Amino acid sequence: MRGWLIFAGAVLFTAACGTATPPTAIPTPEPALPDTNAQALMEYLQNVNYQDGWQLWPGKGEKYEGPPPHGMLLTTYLNDAAFNALAGKAGSFSDGSIVVKENYTPDGVLDATTVMYKVAGYNSEHNDWFWTKVKADGTVEAEGQVEGCQACHSQQKDNDYIMTGSIK
Repeated sequence: MRGWLIFAGAVLFTAACGTATPPTAIPTPEPALPDTNAQALMEYLQNVNYQDGWQLWPGKGEKYEGPPPHGMLLTTYLNDAAFNALAGKAGSFSDGSIVVKENYTPDGVLDATTVMYKVAGYNSEHNDWFWTKVKADGTVEAEGQVEGCQACHSQQKDNDYIMTGSIK
C-alpha cells in the first residue's frame, strides 16, 4: 500500500507541476526584402547572414575560377527563392530571388560583392533585375539598372540573365 501511495503522489506532483521541458527557440523571422538600392541590399545581406544561411551555387563550391569582370575566384550564394528556382529548373527566377557573387583576387582576397536581385516591376526590359557592385571597403561602385551588367548578362537573356549555369 505504501508503494502505491508514493506512486500516486508522484503522479499527482507531475500532473500539478508538469514536467521540465527545455525552452524552445522561437524562429527569427527573416527581415522584409530590401529596397532597390545598394546600401539597403547590403544591410539586408548582413542581417540575414547569407554566408552561413544560404546555399552555394550547386557544383561550384567556394572560390571557384571565374571569368572577368567579376574576379579570378568567385563564391556564389543563392537565397531560398533563387535556389528553389534553380533546383527546380524553373527557367527563370521568381521575384525576391537574390544571387550574391563574392569576387576575389587571385590570392583569395575579397575585392567586391556583386548582387542580382529580382524585383517585380523594377526593370521589365531586363527581367526585373536590380544590380549592384560593392567594393570590399563598402564603396558602392555600381547600382540599379547598370548598363554594363545588363549588356553582358543579356547574352544569357534566355537563361534569365544568369551566366553561372543553366536554370532550365
